[in-house]
Amino acid sequence: MAKTATFAVIHFSVAFSVGYAVTGSVVVGGALALIEPAINTVAFYFHELGWKKFEAHKVTLQEAFASRV
Repeated sequence: MAKTATFAVIHFSVAFSVGYAVTGSVVVGGALALIEPAINTVAFYFHELGWKKFEAHKVTLQEAFASRV
């Protein structure tokens, strides 16, 4: 979870900077910094869960095929 939290901090900073640079508005930059990274952080968390399951399944398949040889 620490990896996800640090990713969120960096993402919030980048989103605010881009939003502010493009619009010149602190309000728009702040809104972008709250909405987009929050959704993306949740998506990243589930991506990590899925990736771990994929890796575990891959190892299981490799072990099954290795025992057949």
